[in-house]
Amino acid sequence: MTELTALAARNAKPRDAMYRLAAGKGLYLQVMPNGAKYWRLKYRHLKKQPKMISLGVFPEVSLADARVERDRLRQLIASGIDPSTQRRVDRLARELASENSLEAVARAWFAQKSSDWVPSYSRGVLSRLENNVFPWLGKIPISEVTPPQILTVMQRIHERGATETAHRTRNYLSEIFRFAIRQGLAERDPAADVIGAIPQAETAHFPTLTDPAQIGELLRAIDGYRGTYITRYALKLAPLVFTRPGEMRYAEWSEIDFSRAVWTVPGTRLKMRKAKKAKAEPHVVPLSRQAVQLLRELHALSGAGRFLFPGERSALRPMSENTVNGALHALGYKGLIVTHGFRHMASTALNEAGWAEDAIERQLAHKDKNRIRGIYNKAQYMAERRRMMQAWADYLDKLRGDVAGAILHSKAA
Repeated sequence: MTELTALAARNAKPRDAMYRLAAGKGLYLQVMPNGAKYWRLKYRHLKKQPKMISLGVFPEVSLADARVERDRLRQLIASGIDPSTQRRVDRLARELASENSLEAVARAWFAQKSSDWVPSYSRGVLSRLENNVFPWLGKIPISEVTPPQILTVMQRIHERGATETAHRTRNYLSEIFRFAIRQGLAERDPAADVIGAIPQAETAHFPTLTDPAQIGELLRAIDGYRGTYITRYALKLAPLVFTRPGEMRYAEWSEIDFSRAVWTVPGTRLKMRKAKKAKAEPHVVPLSRQAVQLLRELHALSGAGRFLFPGERSALRPMSENTVNGALHALGYKGLIVTHGFRHMASTALNEAGWAEDAIERQLAHKDKNRIRGIYNKAQYMAERRRMMQAWADYLDKLRGDVAGAILHSKAA
């Protein structure tokens, strides 16, 4: 029998009923009444009834390609493997790999971990993965992701100037692979192989002012601020308490104790993992005479509501997170200082003046890694912190008044 040629396959015309043209060694071109043409391989496995398996559609699959695939499948048959069964196994493997793609596993990891994170951190993690990883590696089975692929992702981020994001992304991927290993979906962490492959990012600090003359100019500029009263009081209070911006922005009147001159920031608002916030102790901020006076004036404006600094559109929400920074920009201090910079300003000056480091760290609500010493600090440093905060407020008054040679006296002085 003459084997089928490419020309004969192309010229085969449909008939009223389906028919087949032999192409050798069990390979056939099946011609349908509607003109469609399919490659079929007829074979027998383990002496059972003959089976037929599809090898694709002509002309998308050429005669030459169909014969190559035929020979490959016949080798499987010769080794005792049923091609139809193997094809089902391969399809299931692909489906399983799709379910266990890097993106699928990463989202499972995120769902498990994000319950312990604050919302803002969760959004940041997911955004970095969605923007930097999923478009390129998301569809790859997690067990098949390689170190060079991860390095390419990191280099792409690094080349746009976001080196810190590149390193954070690698850290996320490493956690995701360790999660996959625990789930039996991967055997190793390829992200660990690219540690050190790109340079570390230069440490970036919040912009701040440390020169006394510049601090005095800033305070006088704040006194002349012509924006809303609420924003003005936020600007004036921030240097006196140097809490984190979010802690001050969400401050509530129920937290202010005028009789004791303290502001008690709930533990749920402190910077830490979400799971620990519920059990976190509150952060007590001693208030100087100047801070108390500002708060009494502010109380006349917003004391009837919940927040010290309500939003412009609704008193039911605090002011925008960009309000104070925007006011600093309007005063001409863009790039020179941000709200968070008041913390660095105070920390630098107080350390230089000789105040106890533990008292300063406690005032900044920095966590003490030594639990026993942390308890001691809490019990012993409140009195010194109160003196320190009053000395700091007095020093700012002197700078505001442009007093030459103003000195921030320490406890020892």
